[in-house]
Amino acid sequence: MNELNLIQKIAVYSLPLLFAITVHEAAHGYAARRLGDRTAEMLGRLTLNPIKHIDPVGTLLVPIILLMSGAGFIFGWAKPVPVSPRNFKNPGKDMAMVAAAGPASNLVMALFWAIIMRLVVGPLSGIGVLADPLFLMAQFGLIINALLAVLNMLPIPPLDGGRVAVGLLPPKASMGLAQVEPYGMWILVGLMVTGFLSPILWPGISLVVSLISSLVGL
Repeated sequence: MNELNLIQKIAVYSLPLLFAITVHEAAHGYAARRLGDRTAEMLGRLTLNPIKHIDPVGTLLVPIILLMSGAGFIFGWAKPVPVSPRNFKNPGKDMAMVAAAGPASNLVMALFWAIIMRLVVGPLSGIGVLADPLFLMAQFGLIINALLAVLNMLPIPPLDGGRVAVGLLPPKASMGLAQVEPYGMWILVGLMVTGFLSPILWPGISLVVSLISSLVGL
């Protein structure tokens, strides 16, 4: 397939990206409800409807700018699902489980897209002109979900990995790491701008993609 133009890229990439970030947020809400917090449900955020989770900047503007700029990568975010840890029986550990639910959902979605890829090169290989776009969509779905799973598990609050660590570390270390949260996104941006983020992420992303690909026979 030839190099995609901007319109083709938006058509191929938008669905996997949209669901990668909205299902991630919904997973936090479902996990919180299971552990006793119904805040997301009461605010209408306990849904897989992407419209409820769209952040105009993170879900739309940033991905489109990255596509138009030819940055070579794409990511985004949705509106965070509200969670009230005071409703949990064990706030620290339960909040860690809620945080982990987001990256876990991305791993499940990565597996789903890998299965689609396997079907396209196997039983669905005869679908003609739809084969290439569907394969590219599934390939991007696999990669973006692997990226979001690995990125979000970095132990930097407010990323999910940071909140998992805050919930599981001993009290003194937990309090110290929690104090990093106001600066967490700046740390992430700093790592990105200085070029340190990619070497941190890509070994993990490659491992996830390789393991899931092998699992489905790609």
